[in-house]
This record gives sequence, C-alpha cells and structure tokens, in this order.
Amino acid sequence: MNISTVNQVEPGRGRELTKPTVKTPKDLLCRMKPTCDATHIAISTSQCISDIHSMTFLPIQNRKKVEHDFPYNFTVCISNLFGDYNNVLQFVQTIEIYKILGVQKVYIYNTSCGPDLEKVLQYYKEEGTLEVEPWPIDKYLNSSKGWKFPEHKVDLKNYGQLTTLNDCIYRNMYRSRYVLLNDIDEIIVPYQHATLGLLMEDLQRKNPSVSVFLIENHIFPNTVYEGDGRFNLPQWEKVPGVNILQHIYREPDRNYVFSPTKMIVNPREVIQTSVYSVLKNYGGTLNVPPDVCRIINIREPLQGNLTKEQLIADTKLWDYEKELLPNVDRALKNSGIYN
Repeated sequence: MNISTVNQVEPGRGRELTKPTVKTPKDLLCRMKPTCDATHIAISTSQCISDIHSMTFLPIQNRKKVEHDFPYNFTVCISNLFGDYNNVLQFVQTIEIYKILGVQKVYIYNTSCGPDLEKVLQYYKEEGTLEVEPWPIDKYLNSSKGWKFPEHKVDLKNYGQLTTLNDCIYRNMYRSRYVLLNDIDEIIVPYQHATLGLLMEDLQRKNPSVSVFLIENHIFPNTVYEGDGRFNLPQWEKVPGVNILQHIYREPDRNYVFSPTKMIVNPREVIQTSVYSVLKNYGGTLNVPPDVCRIINIREPLQGNLTKEQLIADTKLWDYEKELLPNVDRALKNSGIYN
C-alpha cells in the first residue's frame, strides 16, 4: 500500500510509504520528514503511482492545536445510519432536545436511510445543525447488523461503527469543546442541570483531571405507553417513527447485568475509543451517577416480561415540552414531512 502526502496537492512535495495490502480498516502511520509540511494525503494499493494527479487526496486535519475559543461547545457523534433507517419522528425529537440542551452540531455517517429521513437530513444540513458524512461501506465490505461479529462471518461489524466514532472524534478535536458519543435512539440527558453546559461545568470543576465521562444507559421500552395520551398529537400521526414523549417508563436496573455506557469526552484527550468506553486517553475517567445524568434510550425492551407497574415512571423528557413541541413541528414542516 502506498501513502502519498503533498503540500496543496503539488507534485514533488510528497513522500511514499509502502505497506502490505489491507483488507479491513486499519490505522496507518506515515513517517514524514520534519521538512515536509504536508496538507493532503492519498492512499493507493498500487506499488507504483504513475499519475499523482489522478489520485483522490484527503485533507490532513488537526494541524493547529487549539485550547480555547472552539467553534462549538457540544457536538454529538452518531456512528452510522443503515438499513434504510426512516425513524423520522424520533430523530427530529432527539435533535430538537439536544438543541435545547445546548448541542450546536451533530455528525452522522450515512450508509442508507429512507426517503423521509433524507428530507430531514437535508433540512438540518441547510440549517447548519447537521454534518452528514457519506459512508457507503456496504459497497466495499460485508457488514453484520449486530454486535456478535464471529457469528456473522463477515468483514466487519455494525457497518464500521468503531471507525466512524474515532473519525468523528478526530474531525472535531479542535472544533468542539466536548463530544458526545451515542447511538441514534439515545439521548444523553442531565437530570440535575438545565443544560449540558451547566452539567459539564459542574463535573469538570469537581473533577478537573477527568477527560472521559461515562454515562449509564437506561432502556425506555417503546412498547409501553403513557396512559392519558397527552402527546397523541394529530399532526404527528402520519409521521413515520416513534414518538418518544409517549414512552416514559424505564426498566429497573439489574445488579447482575452490566449496564452499558456511552460518553461525553474531551476530544483533545482521546487517542482511541470503542463503543462503550475509551481505549486510550490522557486524563481520568468518571462514571457519572445516573441521578446526575443518564442516557434515555427509547427502543425495544430488554426486560419484556415486566408489567407497566414493575417499570419506573420517568417523565424527564416532558420538562422540554413547551419549547420542544413547536420546534419539532417547525422542523417537520420546513423539511417537507407535513403535506
């Protein structure tokens, strides 16, 4: 494998490094001379590059170290969309809640989504909230849809989720003060603070050396509904997807079962991450108590045998009702979901 680095993609300013052919995603290290002020990089499987101008060059990021005055305070990294994902209502509600909480930018890696969600993605891109990175990994590698990788006998799992999460951290290393890593059906919600900014100010003041904050996941089954129908809004009835405001019951903790976590991280202190924890980082790691902040995960139940009376009523998302409802209606209307 050849790696060429260039200055402003000008010939004669690059350098090649030969490595074995790689069939799965890898971290590649290009040892450049100190005098090489490269700005772009190209990767090729050919052992001989005859025409450097025909290659696709990618910009080298994070060339300048920044410690303050970031463009964004909070950025959410959502690993990837696949399987023609079209859960429009839950997606819009999630984005609008995050905006209320202080998130300014959301990154999504898109393998495939449904036509309605495509309209919503375009709306949020034009608004400036969303960055969508095309991720057609399924055209090149066979991927499993689940996490039990050995059972599927494919090239990679979850459409390269680890690759996209790490890519998102490095893309936003000097763009965002904090990065949130979670899935599309999850919301990291502070329970004792009005916004994520106030939460992190408090946590960081008490734990100045911590760079990774682990947030515990809690399941809110999308099969159990609140009783009075206060959010059965007629304008949402024909919108595809789950209405998260109708699902206010969460499953109780099980002491004998590991509760997975997602993260809020200082991206400048992270070297490598996995899905549930950081693998390499500077600074400390803190498990944030769930009464301070937890993940609200509206999805199919894990404890499906429980009755509603055995679940825990948790109406935290209703705290955002006044601002959330008109914002969701506006997004659905402006994106063309409402006829």
